Amino acid sequence: MILSIQHLYYLIGAVLVITAVSTLTDRSNPKRVSSALFWGLYALVFLIGDLVPPMWVGVGAVVMALIAGFGGVGAASHPGRSAAEYAASAKRLGNKLFAPALAIPLVAMLGTLLAKHLSVGGVPLLDPKNTTLVSLGVGCVLSLALVCWLTRETPAQGLRESRRLTDALGWALVLPQMLGMLGLVFSDAGVGKAVAHVTTTYINMDIRFVAVAVYVVGMALFTVVMGNGFAAFPVMTGGVGVPILVGVYHGDPAVMAAVGMLSGYCGTLLTPMAANFNIVPAALLELPDKNAVIRAQVPTALILLTANVFLLYFLMFH
Repeated sequence: MILSIQHLYYLIGAVLVITAVSTLTDRSNPKRVSSALFWGLYALVFLIGDLVPPMWVGVGAVVMALIAGFGGVGAASHPGRSAAEYAASAKRLGNKLFAPALAIPLVAMLGTLLAKHLSVGGVPLLDPKNTTLVSLGVGCVLSLALVCWLTRETPAQGLRESRRLTDALGWALVLPQMLGMLGLVFSDAGVGKAVAHVTTTYINMDIRFVAVAVYVVGMALFTVVMGNGFAAFPVMTGGVGVPILVGVYHGDPAVMAAVGMLSGYCGTLLTPMAANFNIVPAALLELPDKNAVIRAQVPTALILLTANVFLLYFLMFH
């Protein structure tokens, strides 16, 4: 049996269904009905999204946006342990606490690199088309098992903690997927062609370094606007990356994609639109300045973005 991306979707959908049902039955949540509907609709995308006509998936996305927009996603009361209990647990576990978190990227990396060798009777164990994502899912499951073993807790406690974090993040949890969809909408609407027209008309793209800088900086700026590098990627790659850097200058598309996404992530560090990365942490840490995380990240983002221009220029063309 091949572990495919669909199995990962089923796992995510199952967790979201449990979250929706738990929310609906939790009277400490003042908006339990609308919140449960929100998470239930999100679960359906993962469970049966491939079976539902695209129009109805879009309707579900619009309903979710309306629920979130009108403040319908609320949080329940989650009584935590005392500070003494947390301190005792931390003292007992020590640096072992980092093992489950580090296990996730380790398993994802090993699965990606060794996937072609993992087979039974010539049948691969991991879906060759989505090796990295499937490996990431396997890493998460193994990490949960490791957490339960270290902390002597049950998977049910893991689900309770999952719901607590979901409540803390709220609607911002769905932003990456929603903004990724927005990028595809922009691409189909011809935004990439418009970007190509503007850049070639008003910027001298005959100079290769300028074309590289436009692509790198453009990825960051579109990410700032959209809040997600995945949303910016089809726009800038379709408008500048493929037709100019690859088509005209014959650059390596793999290098372009890798550095381009890294440049988009620089934009993620700079925008409140990436609420789940920049605004929610400030709220969870109860910082007085909601943009404190962004302010701390600005120097890193600008330095890395500048380095990306030169990285792409020297690595893409060889």
